[in-house]
Amino acid sequence: MENITAEAVMSLFVAADTVRQRFDKVCAEYGITHTQYNILRILKSAYPSGYPRCEIMVRMIERAPDTTRLLDRLEQQDLVERVRSAEDKRLSIARITQKGLVLLDEATPRFHAVWDDISCKMSRAESMMLTEICSKLSAGNCKEIRIDM
Repeated sequence: MENITAEAVMSLFVAADTVRQRFDKVCAEYGITHTQYNILRILKSAYPSGYPRCEIMVRMIERAPDTTRLLDRLEQQDLVERVRSAEDKRLSIARITQKGLVLLDEATPRFHAVWDDISCKMSRAESMMLTEICSKLSAGNCKEIRIDM
């Protein structure tokens, strides 16, 4: 690995950690984790019907093997409810509650403020370039990334 590649990857780690800490701080103010916020956001998109656990897992930004425990904690806070499927009694459907919807409505402007602060640091072209680079890294292919500067 070239030194410039190692430096780029390390910079990616540092930037990701910095961004993550900012979002974690907002979540902590509402007594949830960033992963729990993501679950609430996913369930809001399926409101009022909800999703089974496996569908939530597929839609998550970061893989979380402990999705059941995350749902348990959200349920204990009355942010999520789980009901048995009428068609398959073995299947439980998680749905966001009114309290969960209120939490999202209150937290979302705080998230947008973080997004706005981040977006002012990059031009539209840089944002698009970063998206393309991250997509290539996520895809796991070995195509060389060429950027004319």
